[in-house]
Order: sequence, then structure tokens, then C-alpha cells
Amino acid sequence: MRILFLGDIVGPSGCNVVKQYLPNIVNKKTIDFVVANGENAAENGVGITEKICNELYQSGINVLTTGNHVWDQKETVEHIEREKKLLRPYNLTNPSPGKGFEIFYSKNNLKVGVLNLMGNVFMRKCDDVFIEIEKFLKNYSLKKNYDFLIVDIHGEITSEKMAIGHLFDGKATLITGTHTHVPTNDARILKKGSAYITDSGMCGDYDSVIGMNKNNSINKFFKKKAEKHFPALGEGTLSGVIVDCCTETGLAKNINSFVMGGVLQSTI
Repeated sequence: MRILFLGDIVGPSGCNVVKQYLPNIVNKKTIDFVVANGENAAENGVGITEKICNELYQSGINVLTTGNHVWDQKETVEHIEREKKLLRPYNLTNPSPGKGFEIFYSKNNLKVGVLNLMGNVFMRKCDDVFIEIEKFLKNYSLKKNYDFLIVDIHGEITSEKMAIGHLFDGKATLITGTHTHVPTNDARILKKGSAYITDSGMCGDYDSVIGMNKNNSINKFFKKKAEKHFPALGEGTLSGVIVDCCTETGLAKNINSFVMGGVLQSTI
């Protein structure tokens, strides 16, 4: 069993690079299941639309996770109620539309749980992520409720994501951070067998400030007159991780991070 996770897809450049490279990667690397964070995939770089969701599914993505920008496109509030393949953070204050956890089936008919969480530090207010994880783990377990579990922790700070990684060690197949849009160099197998990376990076134009137009972003930091943030539109880079999984235990055997295309040096 092989899982691919893509970091935050940002704007048209991110969507285009996914469409360009993903189908070939899925075929050549014999990928069985693909998850991506799509909360920045809309044309203006915040939120996601039904049309974009469908285009990304057609490119080979099985499930889309989100984060603090999940409701930035108004249509998502209704769309997420109809579309189980689009998740919002599990620990959003209830009642919230949609779901933060769902079980899906891979190509080889194995159960894959996908859990979408959001951190508490420097993020939009939501329920305590650690308390919600504790509740989740009392109700769900690896090889009982699902064969594999993928956890997307959408958070700002590395320490919070690392703590959540250790909390899930031995209880999830992959724990990956999203939101900071920069791939970290710490992909590894934790002591109890779970694959972990602090951030899977970004699918988008890296000649930017986390995917947004660099000149406009610089003007904002100088407090000069600037437009509302908008995406950089140069050549995109695909960024993520590939995890080889043990079907008997549901844990990870190997994890490799990768980047492909754009201004970063390709590692796939």
C-alpha cells in the first residue's frame, strides 16, 4: 500500500502543477491513495470551489483536506455538506457544516481514515485540538475501524505539530503538518511506527511569499499601500510525501518527501 500526500495547493499555479504532474506520478509510483490540502486552491488563493474540487479529483486526488480558509468561498458551506471527499477541520466549533473525519476505500479496497485537524496557536479559534484528539482516539483505532489513518494537522507552529505527531505515533499511518507552505526536512518514521513530517510544503509558485505575490507581500510588510493578497502566477512546484505502508499493521515502512518542478530543486 502506497499513500501520497500533497501540501497546500495554492491558486492557479498550484492547481496547474497538480494537473500537470500528479497523474503520471500516481501511475509511475503505483500510488494507491492520494490526499491533498486544498484550502488555498481558489483563484484568489483562499478557499476552494466545487469546480476546483472536481478538477483535482479528476487529476487523481481522492480526498481534500482544508484549514482556516475553509469557508472563504461562500459556496463551500453548502458544497461540503454534499461532498464527503472534502473535509474541514475536525475540531471546528460545533455545529459546523461537513465532517472532519471520514473513512474511504483505496484502489485495493482497503479502508483509509482521513482526519483533518487544526492547531490552536496563532490560528482561527477552534476547540482544543489535544482534547479532541483524545476523544477521537477513544472511539477509533488502527486496524479496528480502518486499515490506515492519515492525519493532516493544519497548524502554525512546529512544536504543536510535533507534539501531535508523537501523540498519534503507533496509532496513525501518517501524520503531516500543513499551513506554513514550506516543506520541512524532517520526514521520518517515529519510534512506534508512524510516518511524520512537520510540513509537507506547498503546491504552487515558490517565487513568492508562501504562494502569494512577493512584491505585494513586501509592500504589506512595509505598511505601504498594497492590494489584498493574491497568488503568484509563475511556474508551480509539486510538494509532498510518499509513504509505503504495512497492510498487516497499518503503520509506515518508509516515508520520502519530494518536490518537483518550478524553482526548487527536484527530488523525485
